[in-house]
Amino acid sequence: MSSLYTRSKEFTRSRKSQSDSPPASPSPIAKTLRHERLSRLESGGSSLTSTDTYSDRASAKARREARIASLTSRVEEDSQRDYKKLYESALTENQKLKTKLQEAQQELADVKSKLEKVAQQKQEKTSDRSTMLEMEKRERRALERKMSEMEEEMKVLTELKSDNQRLKDENGALIRVISKLSK
Repeated sequence: MSSLYTRSKEFTRSRKSQSDSPPASPSPIAKTLRHERLSRLESGGSSLTSTDTYSDRASAKARREARIASLTSRVEEDSQRDYKKLYESALTENQKLKTKLQEAQQELADVKSKLEKVAQQKQEKTSDRSTMLEMEKRERRALERKMSEMEEEMKVLTELKSDNQRLKDENGALIRVISKLSK
């Protein structure tokens, strides 16, 4: 029994020395398979009675199952812890991102409201300007009409002045004629 065990140790050692790179840590499944092979080798080389062999096999099987259970429970605990940590870190990251998102949405809403106010003020200014422009246009038209009316009146006035001057001249000529006739 010991000779088989020592051979398997030497075999594994020789395999390790043959490889160029350092071996990676074996997985729990590989460890359990190695233990199963070793226990089979141990139980197969002995010259015990059938009941002893059966009890040895049963105890070896129980030990293997216990090892497998402990290894799987360790792996599960490690994975649960890692998942728990990952889950907690993801939750905290999500919370941070949610707060940043809410802040960004609030900032966006503030900027939108400011934009709307500016647009409204601009529209009011343009509407005020347009009303002012319309009022100025009306006043300008009214002034242009008054100017054209005054120009018309000026033409009439100049005509009246010229008529008045002509009538004065005629009146003066008539007065002279009458004064000559009355002498």
